[in-house]
Amino acid sequence: MSIPNIITLARIILVPVIIWAIASNEMEIAFAIFVIAGVSDAVDGFLAKRFNMASELGALLDPLADKALLVSIYVALGIWGAMPRWIVILVVSRDIMIVSAVIVSWLFDKPVEMKPLMVSKLNTAAQVALAALILASLGFGFKPMPYDAVLMGLVTVFTLVSVSLYLVEWIRHMSTIEAN
Repeated sequence: MSIPNIITLARIILVPVIIWAIASNEMEIAFAIFVIAGVSDAVDGFLAKRFNMASELGALLDPLADKALLVSIYVALGIWGAMPRWIVILVVSRDIMIVSAVIVSWLFDKPVEMKPLMVSKLNTAAQVALAALILASLGFGFKPMPYDAVLMGLVTVFTLVSVSLYLVEWIRHMSTIEAN
């Protein structure tokens, strides 16, 4: 177990803590934990690359930790009423569709190579920025407008474009399966 993997596991453990903070209306704590999670993501990535500690486990755990954190925060903020439900549904549905496609690919013994597209990296950055803005505005009592609308627009566009591109690539990949 490498140091980057331990940091990633710690980030996964932070997920229920941040959800507790949101559910308990402890938004300053939720924001602080979110910042800690973001810094830990950068640190584990830096360590893995800089000191050649990258591993297959880390390659699976890191995006899982990111998705667990973001999806949980979006759902919690949606339930809490701080995030529009339509954007929560959009973000969560995209991730469900991608995970479902990967599972179907495995079931057909035709696993897809899991490498993120640039638009997906932009999508993640926009999702992180929106979640941070909403958490900060709730924790420190300021109005997030108009930045929240701009970020929601970016999240919407990047989410729709990325899921479309992944779907096209997945269909292309799966179309090579022969019927029995």
